[in-house]
Amino acid sequence: MSAIEFETQPDRYKHWKLSFDGPVATLAMDVVEDGGLGDYVLKLNSYDLGVDIELADALNRIRFEHPETRVVVLTSAKDRIFCSGANIYMLGSSTHAFKVNFCKYTNETRLAIEDASDCSDLKFICAVNGPCAGGGYELALACDEILLVDDGSSTVSLPEVPLLGVLPGTGGLTRVVDKRMVRRDRADFFSTVAEGIRGKRAKKWGLVDHVAPLSKFDDFLAKRANELAAGSSRPQDAEGIALAPLEVQVEESSRTYRYVTLEMDRDQRVARLTVRGPQQGAPADAAAIHAEGANFWPLRAFRELDDAVLHLRFNEDQLGTVLLRVEGDAAKVKAYDELLEREKDNWLVREIRALLKRVLKRVDLTARSVLALVEPGSAFVGLLFELALAADRIYMLDDPDRDNTVELSDANFGAYPMSNGLTRLSTRFLGEPERVETLSSERGPFDPQGALDAGLATFAPDDLDWDDEVRLAVEERASLSPDALTGMEANLRFAGPETLETKIFGRLSAWQNWIFQRPNAVGERGALTLYGQAGTRPDFDWRRT
Repeated sequence: MSAIEFETQPDRYKHWKLSFDGPVATLAMDVVEDGGLGDYVLKLNSYDLGVDIELADALNRIRFEHPETRVVVLTSAKDRIFCSGANIYMLGSSTHAFKVNFCKYTNETRLAIEDASDCSDLKFICAVNGPCAGGGYELALACDEILLVDDGSSTVSLPEVPLLGVLPGTGGLTRVVDKRMVRRDRADFFSTVAEGIRGKRAKKWGLVDHVAPLSKFDDFLAKRANELAAGSSRPQDAEGIALAPLEVQVEESSRTYRYVTLEMDRDQRVARLTVRGPQQGAPADAAAIHAEGANFWPLRAFRELDDAVLHLRFNEDQLGTVLLRVEGDAAKVKAYDELLEREKDNWLVREIRALLKRVLKRVDLTARSVLALVEPGSAFVGLLFELALAADRIYMLDDPDRDNTVELSDANFGAYPMSNGLTRLSTRFLGEPERVETLSSERGPFDPQGALDAGLATFAPDDLDWDDEVRLAVEERASLSPDALTGMEANLRFAGPETLETKIFGRLSAWQNWIFQRPNAVGERGALTLYGQAGTRPDFDWRRT
């Protein structure tokens, strides 16, 4: 498979139809059978990564380009089928790394739906107008409300355990019991009956919110969508901004954007990721931000960073260590932080801050060892220091002949929480909450020794030891098992309370990662391997661990 690209736009969509009618947008799934990213057929509105890339793009465009939209209806454009879930032949023929990253990306996309509801008051109603299985039901679960057609045959189901020997990979089990709070015994039955549950029982058990017969389905949907729209606080007369395509120069070992550069050293299995601060001062106010549109520095830089991180995940699975640098004028970065905080009640600034939060979470959730390198000329301030806090270690060069500092801002104290609901500072100092209180009033700038004392750097080698310490850290990382590192990092990054998000990604990194490799699923006689082969049944190893 050639390199997967994550940029698209509505006139290039193959699988979704996006339309607008006043405050209601409709995203209709109409998957092209021969339009997948690989050599498989996307039957019955099953989806692959390409389908989800389009969905993720559509969600961003609704939020930024159509602020008048208050409700999104997710439905199917096909007759008698909503969605049969992730394409099984795609999963069966994929590498293990791709399967896990696919599940991770689809989880992030579904969380983006929930984020739009929570942060932007953009409500989602899933109009399930036919059988809805696996990942199709998981898409429905991400919405605020689910309407199921009561036609005697349409069901909702999570058939992965009985049919494939794996778990619902995009948060299905977690959302059933944690979000919809379905009773455990009912959830147990539901998750082991392949044919699913229909109609009134689905509503009674809390698996859907509404049911309607086919003859009344469209009228009920229109009425409920208008009711949700009436209760939304989204602006009615604001003008959106166009999300222009990213301009990236692609070479054999690098990807260069305006504010981000990704260099790939495949021999050393190292990626060098550099983020550059703004070249100009911050605009005056929200109106000036709107005038800059997609070229507004934080928005453009973090869209570029998001694309680079996704490229690493899917196209460069041998690059296990990322060396993160930030360059630029610290004062200018700080001015942008102050602007984003000052104008946070503006709808566009709200959307920008929500996107920055989602991209930072994408960094948190990426299975790579990240070492932040703070050197003279760095701009690790506020928002960009969040990148350092997302790293596994922070190395800061202590050179008496050159200034080298880090600094905090309001951006570090609540604007961009992690999946655990805490700030990265609070997570870092979980056992020393008083440090966060101190740092909220003493924000720096901190020189290398000050950063060490404040707990904002891991190590501060002098100029004589710097190269050797960084080299040894990289070589050490390269010598360790990638599997063990992935598990270790996922365990260490999310201290503190467990949330819906941390449960989903923790289970994906552990249980799903393990189950996806077991012979009962992917062995020669495993359920996933044999799926769709008439007259064959899987051979299970019946031992429990």
